[in-house]
Amino acid sequence: MKKIFIIVLLCQWVAASAQTDEEKLTSTLKAFHQALVNRNTVSINQQTDKALSYGHSNGWVETKSEMIKNLETGYMIYRSYAEDSVQVVINGNMAHARFVADIGATLNGKEGNFHLKVLEVWVRKGKRWVLFARQAVKG
Repeated sequence: MKKIFIIVLLCQWVAASAQTDEEKLTSTLKAFHQALVNRNTVSINQQTDKALSYGHSNGWVETKSEMIKNLETGYMIYRSYAEDSVQVVINGNMAHARFVADIGATLNGKEGNFHLKVLEVWVRKGKRWVLFARQAVKG
């Protein structure tokens, strides 16, 4: 009886700790945003596709190499990045995430705080998700 009880508890623990694909992608996108704040260009390089298109709410679009260069030089600094109402839809190896973001950023020395609606497109490569495209609009 004791063994059955332990097995039942173990099964419940495994089921409770298992993340859905949507939860895993949500964790991945939050980690990516934190990497922006930390200016962790090694992590950003791994979390983005080589064909990345990173669109800002003012119409400015960066490539992957431009984004990394702008973070390294301090031209673009993310001071904070908070997501709310994250909705993830997965279709095979593609996914999109929509959310509202409050972002504190400095662009070329000019500070600003932005309340944005964001769409990100993610692609699964092997067991990892990488950011393929992002577009934000003022919310």
